[in-house]
Parts: sequence; structure tokens; C-alpha cells
Amino acid sequence: MRGLKNKVVIITGGLGDLGYATARRMMEEDCKVVLFDLLPRDQEKVAAVKAAYYQVDISDENAVKDACASVEREVGPVNILINTAARFIFKGVEATPEEWQQICSVNIAGTSLMAKYTVPQMKKNGGGSIINFSSVSGFVGQSDFATYNATKFAIRGLTKCWAQDLAPFQIRVNALCPGYIYTKAFIDSCEKLGLDIEEEDKRASAMHLLNRQGKPEEVAAAAAFLASDDASFVTGSDLLVDGGYLAK
Repeated sequence: MRGLKNKVVIITGGLGDLGYATARRMMEEDCKVVLFDLLPRDQEKVAAVKAAYYQVDISDENAVKDACASVEREVGPVNILINTAARFIFKGVEATPEEWQQICSVNIAGTSLMAKYTVPQMKKNGGGSIINFSSVSGFVGQSDFATYNATKFAIRGLTKCWAQDLAPFQIRVNALCPGYIYTKAFIDSCEKLGLDIEEEDKRASAMHLLNRQGKPEEVAAAAAFLASDDASFVTGSDLLVDGGYLAK
């Protein structure tokens, strides 16, 4: 991809399957990779992508502010922000106020805080790119998924608003919307809901025209495109990486 060499990229949820696959791809593109995650540092994974690592709860404004300032001071002003961090709470009308607060504090407010404290750095650079991870769940209703889907619809709305707000500063903002991707989060969700993983994989695969779930590396490739100069005229868009899920 054009224009990525030596660019400073922060990836939230950087130790998760999608975040880490994106980190590997951005390293291959010669970016300066910075990982934010709530989990303790995994030295082996961090070293493998030559990344700087910050343990950050993105729902905590002071933590985000301090970590972003540290990145600017220790690595350089941010060029690219990739928001993959998310909480996974699947509830319908029975969701409690505490559950709504938990999921919104990360998926919506946390995403917003990351933009708040990296956009000034992008302005110093004369532009940048923000990639917010939404989902096919941000387009359709799904049974007993109201809490999760609401946040993914919101991400698409934030993306379009920020694209308008930040265009004068040459900061592009896009939403990346995966279909079902075979990740640890998928496995964990199956276990939490008491579902057979193999059967659920078959069921999820059949929802896509390509008759399989996606791979984290396929999503990472799309993120690299949106971050690059190859997408220089792309902003305010929803890029589907869904194997034809929404074409059905």
C-alpha cells in the first residue's frame, strides 16, 4: 500500500485477534506500530510486531489522554488510528443499565476518546486516517443482540459525522464492517452462550455467499487499504468485509 512507511499507527484492542492481525499487516507495511490494550503486555506478541505497547482502558479518559501523549513523545505524532477494541455483551430488552454502560463505555465512548486525543496530533501532521471497526451487526437486526448491534450502528454514525468534521484537516474517517470472522472472540461467545463451536461455525459460514467465516488477515488487509494513500479519496464510507453476508 502506498504512503504507509514510517507512519505512526495506534491500534486499540491490539492483542485481540483482529487488532493483532492488523498490527502484523501494518508492520509489514513498515509502519511504526503502537498497541493499546486492556490486557497486560504479552512480550512475545509485542516484540513480533516491533510495537510499542501501552496497557490502557480506553473507557478511562485520563488513561487515554496520558497514553496518547506518551505516544507522541516517545514514538511520534499519530498518523493513523485503528479502533478495533470492543466489549461483547449480547442482550435484548432485559439488558441492565450496568450492561449498557459497560458496552457503551468502550464501544462508543472509548472509540470517541481515542479520536479526541489523537486528532490534534493528526492535525499537526497535516492529515491522517481513522478506521472505526463496525460490523454487519451495524446494518441489520439480530435476535438478542440489541446491546452489541446498537453500538455498531453508532460507530457508523460517528464515522460519518467525524468524516464531515475532519475533512477540512485532511483527516479521513471510515468504518470497517466485517462479517463473521473466526476469532477467539467468536469461540468465547459460543462458549458463553453454550453453543457447539463446530456447529455454530457451520451455521455462521452458511450465512455468507462464500460459505465460510472470514480470517483476521482478510480484515487486516482492508484496514491497511483504508489507512493508505490508495484510499486517499475514501472518507465517510462503510467498507464491508463480509463474504457476501449482506448481499443475501
